Amino acid sequence: MKHINIALFVPHAGCPHQCCFCNQKSISGSTEALKPQEVPAAVETALNGREKIDAELAFFGGSFTAIERGYMISLLEQTRPYTENGIISGIRISTRPDAVDREVLDILKKYGVTSIELGCQSMDDGVLKLSNRGHTAADVENACALIKEYGFSLGVQMMTGLPGDTDEKCIETAKKLISLKPDTCRIYPTAVLENTPLADMLRNGEYQAQTTDGAVKLCAVLLKMFCDADIPVIRLGLHSGGNVEDGYIAGAYHPAFRELCEGEIFYREIAARVTKNTKTVYVPKGKTSPATGHGRRNMKSFEEAGFHFVIREDSTLLRYDIRIDEETK
Repeated sequence: MKHINIALFVPHAGCPHQCCFCNQKSISGSTEALKPQEVPAAVETALNGREKIDAELAFFGGSFTAIERGYMISLLEQTRPYTENGIISGIRISTRPDAVDREVLDILKKYGVTSIELGCQSMDDGVLKLSNRGHTAADVENACALIKEYGFSLGVQMMTGLPGDTDEKCIETAKKLISLKPDTCRIYPTAVLENTPLADMLRNGEYQAQTTDGAVKLCAVLLKMFCDADIPVIRLGLHSGGNVEDGYIAGAYHPAFRELCEGEIFYREIAARVTKNTKTVYVPKGKTSPATGHGRRNMKSFEEAGFHFVIREDSTLLRYDIRIDEETK
C-alpha cells in the first residue's frame, strides 16, 4: 500500500509576524481560510471508496499551534473518526518554534497528531532578526526538546539565502539542527515572491538574491550532511505548482532542484576519483539519472575534460557512494 500525504493548507493562519520571504498564498495556491468541513471531504476523496489507506493528514502553510485555539480544535475534531478508527495513520502539522509549549502538545497528543515540523529557517539570531522571524535559535532548541520528550516525530525546516545569510552560516545551521536529532528535514532555498517584504528589499537594493547555481552547490553540501547523519531530507526546494511560478521574481527556484543537488554530489564524488583509465562508475540503485546530471550535464562535463566511462547501478551501494572500475592494461 503506497503511503500518501493528504495536504491541507492554512495560509498565514496563526502567523504573528510577516516573515520577509513569505507569501503562503503563492506557495500553496490557497487564498481562503481552511473550513473545518473541508477536512473530511479531503480524506473521503483520498479514500476513494476504500476502508483504509496508508496516509497522513497534513496541515501545512501557517503556524498551526498559533492559530486561534477554537479554530485549531475544530479542525482537529474533524479528524477524530479517521484517527480513532485507524483509517488514516496519523496527522502531521507545521508550526513555529515559539508556538510550542506543554499545553498545546497535550492537545495535539489527544487528537492523534504524530508528527510536528518546525519552521526553524536558521540557527543564526542575526539572520532570524533580519528575516523578521520573531523567534530565536534558543526557541528552536527548546521546542525540539519538548517535541521529542512528548514522543512526536520531529521535522525541521531550514532555508538558505536569507537576508544576512552566508554559506558558512547555513552550514553551521545544519550542524546545529543535526545535533538536535530530528527525524526528518526540509531544505528550502529562498525564492523571492511577489507581494513580500523581500521583494521590496530586492527592488530597493537591500537584498541580493541567491542564484540557483549557488544554491545547488550549497544545498548539495547540506543534503550530504543530513544524509551522513541518517536524517532523511524529505523536501529540497519549493514544490512546483500552486502559484509559485506566477509569483516568482528571483532567487533559487527550479522544479528539479533536488535532482540538480544530487547531481552536484555525484559530480564531486566522481571528479575526486575518476582517472583517464576509468571504465565504469557504479552508483546506487535508482541513481543513474542524478549521477549523469540534469540534462546529462555531468557526463558532458567529464567528456569535455577527456574522461570516457559508463555509469552502472550497484544495489550494494548506498546513498551517494560510488565504486570505480579501472581499465586494466
